[in-house]
Amino acid sequence: MSAGVAVPTRNITRELARRVAIAAQGLLDPRPEPFTATMRHVQRVIDRVAVVQIDSVNVLTRSHYLPFFSRLGPYDTSLLDRARDRAPRRLVEYWAHEASLISPQTWPLLEHRMRDAGEHAWGSMRRILTERPDVVDDVLTEVERRGPMTARQVETALDHDRPRTQDSWGWNWSEVKAALEYLFWAGRISSAGRTTQFERRYAALDATAPPALREAWTHRPGREADPDRFVELVRIAARAHGIGTERCLADYFRITRSQARPAIATLLARGELIPVAVPGWAPAYLHAEARLPRRAHTEALLSPFDSLVWQRERVQALWDFRYRIEIYTPAHKRVHGYYVLPFLYGDRLVARCDLKADRVAGVLRCHRVTWEPDPPPGSGAALMRNLESMAAWLGLGHVVQVTGR
Repeated sequence: MSAGVAVPTRNITRELARRVAIAAQGLLDPRPEPFTATMRHVQRVIDRVAVVQIDSVNVLTRSHYLPFFSRLGPYDTSLLDRARDRAPRRLVEYWAHEASLISPQTWPLLEHRMRDAGEHAWGSMRRILTERPDVVDDVLTEVERRGPMTARQVETALDHDRPRTQDSWGWNWSEVKAALEYLFWAGRISSAGRTTQFERRYAALDATAPPALREAWTHRPGREADPDRFVELVRIAARAHGIGTERCLADYFRITRSQARPAIATLLARGELIPVAVPGWAPAYLHAEARLPRRAHTEALLSPFDSLVWQRERVQALWDFRYRIEIYTPAHKRVHGYYVLPFLYGDRLVARCDLKADRVAGVLRCHRVTWEPDPPPGSGAALMRNLESMAAWLGLGHVVQVTGR
């Protein structure tokens, strides 16, 4: 399709848009039998979602394990650890959506973020670069010489107990930690995984990049942003969404809408995106190869950080489901609970479950279930099946349900 040719807008029902979104995220793919998933299954999820968000909250389990459970059922989490921590790595960590796991091939596409680290990284990172460039240089040398290393190991190696300052996020970073985070954001070092305490293991780029990609991984300061990178980021986002608005496609990798807009126009001109109208939603775009299921039935508990529910306006428009994470909300102001997982049944988001893995008692505690109006028949039994499956996956004896409404 040549540039400048108007593409007719296709009308799509909200129900079909939901099914497209669910299919694109791999939630309709066949699941292996419990605990029989292989690395091939893990790779299938990686290919579908492209970005897996990381979060430190461990009230249930680390959040990056949950999207794989939602799509595969009970699986061996060591498969995911191996994909991230051992060569040839299938996943590396970077600031993609938030802190996220992405494929090594996606990493170079985010060079614009690395290049702008000195201007757009968080305040403590910018300050360390401006005020103590000697610390940044020392830390880089140490990681390249002796990594992978945690921040504490770098501090010890440098015999360095520098002052800590409290910033607005509540983190208490040393100068060494701030330097490490700046270098990581700037793409000058990488991560070789996490410790069991969830500490990032900082490493030189050549320790984590496959040989064929090492040249692409080398950051070149001062080089202009490549527009084709934004086209590829939007292409990946569109494939993972199936259907999404400009805001959705920009949000997936947290690029600006002004960066996403020309990329969308390019993909429209190439016929890779199709403009669509969905009742009650902003103008949207359908990936040309998206699956269009006539019906969809799935059952999945979704992480609060699952990529299906990242973009809240999309969740509201397609599912009429107002979802907010209340982890940082004071307890007395929470509506649904602390760590609340939406429950997907059929093609609807039908309930929310506030869950906690009580490892001392050996049970999965369901503090509260909040149902949406008119839940479909069978959804209650399905939720219980999924909770029991999650308990078994987490090595917990059974489910203890406290309240439901």
